[in-house]
Amino acid sequence: MPDTMTPRHRLTVVQVLPALDAGGVERGTLEVGKYLVEHGHRSIVISAGGRLVEQLMREGSEHVQWDIGRKSLWTLRLVPRLRRFLRENRVDILHVRSRLPAWIGYLAWQGMDPKNRPHLVTTVHGPYSVNPYSAVMTRGERVIVISGMIRDYVLKNYPGIDPGRLRLIYRGVDPAAFPYGYRPSQAWLDSWYAKFPQTRGKRLITLPARITRWKGQEDFIELIGRLKPGHPDIHGLIVGEPHPRRRQFLEELKAKVHAFGLDGSITFTGHRSDLREIMALSAIVLSLSREPEAFGRTTVEALSLGVPAIGYNHGGVGEQLAAILPDGAVPVGELDTVETRIKKWLNRPPQIPETQPFTLQRMLENTLNVYLELAQAPSYC
Repeated sequence: MPDTMTPRHRLTVVQVLPALDAGGVERGTLEVGKYLVEHGHRSIVISAGGRLVEQLMREGSEHVQWDIGRKSLWTLRLVPRLRRFLRENRVDILHVRSRLPAWIGYLAWQGMDPKNRPHLVTTVHGPYSVNPYSAVMTRGERVIVISGMIRDYVLKNYPGIDPGRLRLIYRGVDPAAFPYGYRPSQAWLDSWYAKFPQTRGKRLITLPARITRWKGQEDFIELIGRLKPGHPDIHGLIVGEPHPRRRQFLEELKAKVHAFGLDGSITFTGHRSDLREIMALSAIVLSLSREPEAFGRTTVEALSLGVPAIGYNHGGVGEQLAAILPDGAVPVGELDTVETRIKKWLNRPPQIPETQPFTLQRMLENTLNVYLELAQAPSYC
């Protein structure tokens, strides 16, 4: 492939990640793929597959099913296979989004002729443990960091990296998909209340998060227990599912709900594909992660809908709230402050701005600009 390309050059972009089930990384991969196709480029995703593959392909991307995230020495066999794939498909950009696939991608890329290999992009999606294994995420010709917190993490822990290779690109929400003032359809409401009749006529306090120990479900249960005596019309929703190997924690949470006498006041919905509707129906959405979120999309999704959000003031969630709703930021672990803020907002909801800076369009434009920037530059060695 030529060293220099015009912006009109049709790029072939390969994104690599472990699987396509659910999560912010996966959704971002689909969004970038769809945007590439809409702008005349070729989008390929390599993963072990999952529930989002059908949507990915429906939106015009190609999917190659390799178990590239499997933690096994056998996965190294994919290095020459990937190198051959990149060469045969004349790939322009190789974008890796997770550590083990990044190692496979990096080793394949490193073994190619610098004059003819793709350009390498990495995205640091979280504050990985600091070690040589994680360092591969800083080896891209461009390293995308998804929040100021992640930029600071990279610069602090990998001081050898050239700051000029970093590109801060916040994750984004499509205001057309999460429109301000959105209200669910009557058909959805009928279906929802048929399944969860205990929520009818209640003011919903919602925690959308994967069920794991650091995501704040234990704090949430305690909050609902504190609020319920003075606000009998509230109902707590825990929206999310545990990893199949972590179901024990879900059982612990259910036992805690029972111990607090909250069986009729908190609902575990499991995985839901209608989070927009659930949040739009909610009075307040919470983010109570004890560890800082690299970005935390559900907070900005709720705010895009015009729904008040309260979150612990750290990581990407703290950055979002600082820009959109500063009163929603609460010091980490200060349940008294969260409780006070919820009570205040139940009586008088805050005014949410109708526009916010963390948009999907901005994220996609900035990502494509990184690809085009590289496509017009010699490969980094």
